[in-house]
This record gives sequence, structure tokens and C-alpha cells, in this order.
Amino acid sequence: MNFLNEVVEFMKDLQDNICNHLEELDGHSTFMQDLWEREQGGGGRTRVINDGLLIEKGGVNFSHVHGELPSFLKDKYPAGEKFDATGVSIVLHPQNPFVPIIHMNVRYFQLDTGEYWFGGGIDVSPAYPNIEDTKAIHEHLKKVCDNSNETFYPTYKAWCDTYFTIVHRQEMRGVGGIFFDHIHAENTFLNREQLLGFIKDVGNAFNPIYAFLVKNNRDKPYFESNKNWQYIRRGRYAEFNLVYDRGTHFGLQTNGRVESILMSLPPMASWVYNFIPEPDSEEAHTLPFFQPQDWV
Repeated sequence: MNFLNEVVEFMKDLQDNICNHLEELDGHSTFMQDLWEREQGGGGRTRVINDGLLIEKGGVNFSHVHGELPSFLKDKYPAGEKFDATGVSIVLHPQNPFVPIIHMNVRYFQLDTGEYWFGGGIDVSPAYPNIEDTKAIHEHLKKVCDNSNETFYPTYKAWCDTYFTIVHRQEMRGVGGIFFDHIHAENTFLNREQLLGFIKDVGNAFNPIYAFLVKNNRDKPYFESNKNWQYIRRGRYAEFNLVYDRGTHFGLQTNGRVESILMSLPPMASWVYNFIPEPDSEEAHTLPFFQPQDWV
């Protein structure tokens, strides 16, 4: 099996494993699947779950697209003519406002010139963050990173804080995690096989991290005021994905499947004019969490 095929097969297996795990966690709804093809080459499997006991809306997408290098990448890769890109992308919007939105993406890109890179990460966007959960998430991700390179966590944690900042609001969309892009042998001192090992570790971290967050939060009682705050924070999530997210932009610029690309958007969100939480309210106490800080 060549390297590209190994990566593609891992991505497919990862999608299967995560979907099975999420169906068990939800206990009610199951994923529907759309198989799609890209006219210029490749395609994918879009899987969406709706109206569950745990998950209000979620998507776990696999894609492998290939063909002529898109024109917007020609300046960056002038020698390249053909490309392959494959990955898995996950976004889950929960029913309970105290269960966080979670996002994960792992991806691989290569050119016919031999150039390649990996990208991805995991980040969490709770409406009601707390110190214990946030520290535990970051400690888990640090262990994942340290397994490959002890410089990865501080580097990719800081990258995540910066990348997932909603610049026009000067706040993060959540409490961060790790994010990395365009990593390869020259900028990590790991070979391609070792980097695939790191990507596998990141992908396989999703299930235990999400199970931990669900166990801690899914049974917390909530009220209409909590749902209203959840909708406002979902609005922040949507703003980031539509204005800044590289994956969204790449998918649209490469003629990807629009429904699959925009599955990350929440089913319900709100934009309340100049909403300011009441002083000393639950909502006001969340605001410091949406600024970069050390958690481990």
C-alpha cells in the first residue's frame, strides 16, 4: 500500500469509528450518509446526525479529492500540476447548553511534485466553560502532542488561540485546544511516517475527549436563559466559520460539496443586538474563558 492509500484508509476508518461511538453516546439518533462525487476528481462520505438525545446536529465528513491544482494555489506551488487532499472533519452541536460544541479536523495534502503537508487539530467551544473540564482537555491534548514532540503542544496551543480568534470581536470562539497547518518534515523534524503517527494520535483522541465532556455535562439541568446564551455563542461559532475558517474557504474554492462544507453551521443561532450579560451572571462568568490563557 502506498503512503496516500494508507492515509485515505486511516481517514475512512476514523470516520467509521467516531460515528459508531457517537451513535452509542447519543442513544437515539443515527447518522444518515450522502455519498458524493466531485466533477473534477474524487468525492466523499458526508454523515449527519440530527435531533438526538445528545446531539442536536452533527457531522462527521470524509473526503478525498484530487485533480488539477486549483488556480488559487498556482502562485504558492508553481511547479505543481496535480493534487490530492484527504481528511476527516467533525463538528457537533449538542442539545444541552452545558455540553460544548466540539470540532476536530485531520487532513493531508500532496502534490505531484512530492510536496506535502498535514493539518488539523481539536478545539472545544462551550457556552458554559469551567476550569476543570478545560484543564482536562488541554492536559489530554498535551499528552497526545508530547508523544511525538514536546514542542508541539505549546506551539499548536498558541496557534489554536490565535487562529480561532474572531478578530472583529477580539475574542476566541471557545477555549481552544490545538491547531496546526502545513506541517511537514522540514518544519517538525519528523519524517512523513512519524507525522502520520501524530495525525493518528490526534484523530484517535476525539472519542475519549468527547466522552469525558458528555459524561460531565449532559445531565445538567438548563433553562430558557441557558438556551438563549447557547444560541448567542453558536452565532459566534458561525461568524468564525464563515469569515475566517480556512477549511470552509478551501472547500468552496475547490468546488467542494456545499452541503458538506457548511454542515459545521449550527441548526439554531442568534444575534442579539449589543447583548451584554448581567453582572455576576453565569453568562458573565464565562467571558474570561474566551481569551488566551495557560491551562496546563
